[in-house]
Amino acid sequence: MAPTELEHRFPCAQCGASLRFTPGEARLSCAYCGHEQPIPQTDDSTRVQVLQSLDLHQALAEELPAEDMEETRVVHCDTCGADVQFEAHVHSADCPFCASPVVTDTGTHRHIKPHALIAFRRSEREAHERMGKWLKGLWFAPNTLAQYARSTGKLNGLYVPYWAFDAQTQSRYSGQRGTHYYVTVGRGKNQRRERRTRWQPVSGRTGRRFLDLLVIASTSLPRANARRLEPWTMADLQPYSTSYLSGFRAEGYTIALADGFEAAKHLMDEQIRADVRREIGGDEQRITTLSTEYRDERFKHLLLPVWMAAYRYRGKSYRFIVNGQTGRVQGERPWSVWKIAGAVLFGLAFLALGFYLAELGGV
Repeated sequence: MAPTELEHRFPCAQCGASLRFTPGEARLSCAYCGHEQPIPQTDDSTRVQVLQSLDLHQALAEELPAEDMEETRVVHCDTCGADVQFEAHVHSADCPFCASPVVTDTGTHRHIKPHALIAFRRSEREAHERMGKWLKGLWFAPNTLAQYARSTGKLNGLYVPYWAFDAQTQSRYSGQRGTHYYVTVGRGKNQRRERRTRWQPVSGRTGRRFLDLLVIASTSLPRANARRLEPWTMADLQPYSTSYLSGFRAEGYTIALADGFEAAKHLMDEQIRADVRREIGGDEQRITTLSTEYRDERFKHLLLPVWMAAYRYRGKSYRFIVNGQTGRVQGERPWSVWKIAGAVLFGLAFLALGFYLAELGGV
């Protein structure tokens, strides 16, 4: 059987144009005739059942049921590495992540189907206002960036792939607890108090249940910027429905599930070490050994909403990202060498003037 292409298109019942999901509302709307169509909602019990996570080891063994897999038409950007889903009627476009021109192909990509998503809550207008304010607040930015902030047109609404991991951990540790105490040293005017630390060996166990630990499943966005978009309100998760993708693009994951879990384990380790230090107690802590066992590892493939714009300056692409749920803004920024040099020269001139005036005052 030939693979089918997934089209996130919903024709208007009145005029036939494509309906588009309206951020912040559970409906599709037509920009031409104003017709609206509600998106069917699931009841709470069904929602809880649908949002159950999947078995990680079953997925790694490629033994997931057929209904958890899908095939979509994806174009790969050779510049930034993004895999972006396009509708079948689109034949060429700019990459929404780096603004490089790309030409779509007709190939399909088989992957784990998105499990759930957080729908856009912030409109394009709201995202534009937040991004413009953020851009105008940047110091030592090129003048062209200020012009860009005033004239930025359409933002790209994108669903970015994430892995959300669950795991039960049990950790054994050994280390030392440091307790501060003070002694008086020296004599007479040279007498002073010095802080010293008494170390005591400790060992123990600690456990933690991790739920929905997020790891971005794409390399098109810098991981540091993606982390700064957090937090996401996971209570807003909805069962995956193409209705929420209507009028938007979705990026396919380029970080494999196994690699995503390794990244999650590093994040878990940071939290576990914080737990161990808290259990060791005292004023200082040293962790000598730490061994963690993972059980009941599960995951979800999520799509999270971002508004994005790409700005090119001197041949380099800079991306500005707005969290489509909270409106939080992050991005990369160029620096104006001339403005920085001018600021340095002004500072030197100011110091020279101050020195000159001080010299006059001393005459």
